[in-house]
Amino acid sequence: MKIKSDEININVEIFSSPINPRGTIIFLHGFTGSSEDWVHPANKIDDRFQKAGIDLIGHGESDSPNEQFKYSLNNVIEHITDVIEYFRWKNIFLLGYSMGGRVALTYANKFQHKISGLILESATAGIEDPNERIDRIKMDKELSDFILFHSIEEFTDYWMDQEIFQTQKRFSNQKLTELKKAKLKNNKTGLANSLLGYGTGAMPPLFDRLPLIKIPTLLITGELDTKFIAVNKKLVKLLPDSEHIIINNAGHNTHLEEPEKFVNAVNKFLSNF
Repeated sequence: MKIKSDEININVEIFSSPINPRGTIIFLHGFTGSSEDWVHPANKIDDRFQKAGIDLIGHGESDSPNEQFKYSLNNVIEHITDVIEYFRWKNIFLLGYSMGGRVALTYANKFQHKISGLILESATAGIEDPNERIDRIKMDKELSDFILFHSIEEFTDYWMDQEIFQTQKRFSNQKLTELKKAKLKNNKTGLANSLLGYGTGAMPPLFDRLPLIKIPTLLITGELDTKFIAVNKKLVKLLPDSEHIIINNAGHNTHLEEPEKFVNAVNKFLSNF
């Protein structure tokens, strides 16, 4: 269903709604994804909890406006807040993958009193080095232009061929075709503006704020994703109440590559609540 937030229609998918739930898990997808990505893992995660996915602005069934300013990280946080308030959800857990993980961590930095826990898959707290951040902003702008000046099919092929997703080449042709089909549902304008509004370069680094985020946090990375293992080894030292799980035989997208191991890690974390 669509929830109106600051004139933007945000799509929300309710995966399960048990009677008297222990809380609500909000699933946040990665770049080029949508709440659809979470359907299968969500169904196997602790059924004591209500589970819902949000399509972030520029993705899935949510609006993809032309105005770039509408994609600011502050606006994204406001969209999530409005969804939570609309449904009057309590005891909230944010589960975010990659871009969705960065959004979840940013939300926790601002509103940790509103959430009970964080599950961050292949996420980072931004880019600390100012020069590296400038370089990343340039890269995101170049990729944004590439999206706008190519077909959604050409961009999707380019994106799925990135080094970070090479571990998914082991999938069958049928599964790769299904993954591509899901990404093709996105809007070019939405993807391009999302990069500029709340891409990695646009995200203010939060490393100095992490010691203040004291809610229970689970960090998940794949064994084959060495870059994000290194990042999360740093995060786990800074977040006071956190643990870091490495999923064997998985790359950047652990819930896709090793879904059973991912679900087991999440359920073990949730068993504490």
